[in-house]
Amino acid sequence: MSDGCCGTTTALELEQMVNGPDAGTLPVVVLGAGPAGLAAAAHLTERGIDYLVLEAGDQVAASVARWRHVRVFSPWKYNIDAAAHRLLEATGWDAPDPEWLPTGAELIDGYLAPLATLFGQRVRLGAQVAAISRLGYDRVRTHGRQDAPFLIRLRTGEELRARAVIDASGTYETPNVLGASGLPAHGEAQAIADGLVDHALPDVLGADRDRYQGRHVLVVGAGHSAATTLLALAGLPADTRITWAIRASGAARAYGGGAADALPARGALGTRLRAHVDSGRIRLLTGFFTHALRRDGERIIVISRDPSGFERSVVADRVIAATGYRPDHSIAGELRLDLDPILGSTRALAPLIDPNAHSCGSVPAHGVDELSHPEPGYYAVGVKSYGRAPTFLMATGYEQVRSVVAALAGDWQAARQVRLDLPETGVCSSSAAEAQEQRIGPATGISGGLLAAPLPLVTTGAAVTTTADGGDCCG
Repeated sequence: MSDGCCGTTTALELEQMVNGPDAGTLPVVVLGAGPAGLAAAAHLTERGIDYLVLEAGDQVAASVARWRHVRVFSPWKYNIDAAAHRLLEATGWDAPDPEWLPTGAELIDGYLAPLATLFGQRVRLGAQVAAISRLGYDRVRTHGRQDAPFLIRLRTGEELRARAVIDASGTYETPNVLGASGLPAHGEAQAIADGLVDHALPDVLGADRDRYQGRHVLVVGAGHSAATTLLALAGLPADTRITWAIRASGAARAYGGGAADALPARGALGTRLRAHVDSGRIRLLTGFFTHALRRDGERIIVISRDPSGFERSVVADRVIAATGYRPDHSIAGELRLDLDPILGSTRALAPLIDPNAHSCGSVPAHGVDELSHPEPGYYAVGVKSYGRAPTFLMATGYEQVRSVVAALAGDWQAARQVRLDLPETGVCSSSAAEAQEQRIGPATGISGGLLAAPLPLVTTGAAVTTTADGGDCCG
């Protein structure tokens, strides 16, 4: 790299920079103690690399705890990292049934919390990162940059140094807005402040039941978070009115792959959702472009304005925003990131995860090379690595961190031997779903999603779903 330039590095340059002369003198800092972050800790432990995990929340997997009532649609065998499994097994850990579909609470209690215990003081809770830079270097300076340690500043003002940073902080705290054009709808911030708009995945059948039962609830969004919430609402008494609003002209993509889905629970989610729409229990509004929200006493008026200027509105008691998530790269503003202008992932990863072409199950294996930035030693992994693509699976994140940690250990052969065996969704993109609907009618399953639903398992083997640690796909 020439001075003043921040272009993409070659594979050889990357190896030399990541494994520079001072590479072993400082710890690797991992941001986030969720599934991907703790998997990174497990691999670092096995490789004998010093590390520190910083968790902003007051408990391990704080974001997972927010949807602890939700049952994921992928069984345990896809949700446990291999290195983590080996470390836990050595302690006499009682591994869960590989075919069971765990809830968020079960993920924490049966896996993530016991795993974090193994790492002791290397996991710091309540450690919120404010910014990351290079010690003595802003984003512009180049000469000698690769030899400078990373500087991690916490909200408290404390500063830490690191040889590398693995950012597994997720996207759960940065949901997408309700506004259909990517901008907040007029009045959205005030409606949230007034408590009339809720985050995705409320505990509809449990702790939050009184907020929704007997009221008119509008759910906005077409992903698995929306589907999960809609199914939960349908389990409330019939005096609870449910309206579902999506931008698309049809719900084929939300209904998904049905019997063609390799994860039965994921396919069943869309099948059940479609049944409620067909029966009239859920009222579906298509072509709904949220433009403005206006309070009307104790209720909220949600106004749609489509691209032609046509307006219509829905009056509801509560709005649930299930519009997905986006990454927040602001803490790395002084690092040299090469982000795809559309998704916000790395530029190299974007074509592999483009939701217009891929579902969770059709994303190819990828690792350190696709996750690398012009800033050597900084990697966003897990759901944050996917930017705005809602096609993430926990198993994908585990392979990412395995590859990244192998590279940090200097084992580039292992780092580049990426393998990923994911269950197919049955419908790989919106265009595929639309083509299927034209041929045989609406699909009867669901395309990729991360979590499951807060509903009990049913006798058909179908569970329910949505999104772990941030994405809106494939858990």
